[in-house]
Amino acid sequence: MKGLPSWDEFMIPMLQVLSDGSTRSFRELRRDVADVSVLTPEQRAETLPSGQLKSENRIGWAASYLTRVGALTRPQRGLYTITEMGRGLLAKHPLGITELELRSFAKPGDEWWMTKAPGGDGDKRIETPTAAEQLDPTEQVEQGVARIHADVAADLLTRLHGQEPEFFERAVVDLLLAMGYGGAHGSGAPTRLARDGGIDGIIDQDALGVNKLYVQAKRYALDTAVGAPEVQAFVGAISGKADGGIFITTGRFTSDAKRYSATAHARVILIDGQRLAELMIRHEVGVQVKQTHRIVEVDEDFFS
Repeated sequence: MKGLPSWDEFMIPMLQVLSDGSTRSFRELRRDVADVSVLTPEQRAETLPSGQLKSENRIGWAASYLTRVGALTRPQRGLYTITEMGRGLLAKHPLGITELELRSFAKPGDEWWMTKAPGGDGDKRIETPTAAEQLDPTEQVEQGVARIHADVAADLLTRLHGQEPEFFERAVVDLLLAMGYGGAHGSGAPTRLARDGGIDGIIDQDALGVNKLYVQAKRYALDTAVGAPEVQAFVGAISGKADGGIFITTGRFTSDAKRYSATAHARVILIDGQRLAELMIRHEVGVQVKQTHRIVEVDEDFFS
């Protein structure tokens, strides 16, 4: 099945929708462009890592670029209509227009979107669109962040596996507390290794410690699978002490382990290495923010 159209592939469908001379709201425009593009339910459901619908984001950038070069105009806040320049663009490129072709319509001094050649030469531009240019700017940012997080996640797991078991157990408890377990007045700590009884950490969910969360943390090789017997042993260790617990490993879980946890009499949440690293990044445990980039958009209310 053909993948979701890139943002520039939505430009001609957008001009076709508006070629009837109507003025549409952005919500109507997104709906009609998706219909004209014959997007499947699966394509309409695709999301960016931020949770935003990918199709709506790409249609939004198509509208932004077409407006920037004068193919669309906004007579009122949040409304779009086609211009004579847009009609000419549709007539000349009925089968589609690329970003490279659209660049030729940029006004002097308005080459903000042009891809600069390596070396910072402002007068020299790349003439062939790269793979990244098929993504809209928001997707390029999110894709870059995702790649950085993937690298950091791999580094986190390698470092955790290289530490002593005590360090890993402390890190797991710190993560759960950062996630909000323990509440406003609760606390948590690893158990003593010699007498843990199959439990590596205990988190008090309230100030008096009436409700407890039991944790097992296994610092296994990254390609090692935790099987059902180990999950069963953990369930036995917490039986009569708590209604459930969390089993965390730097490795992974077998299918049998996952099936058993889903049917065990005590609720046990399984967190494998990949999920562990993702949670550490999200809740900033074992990582620090290197840079913060603010993405802004025009405040339509300011100009209304």
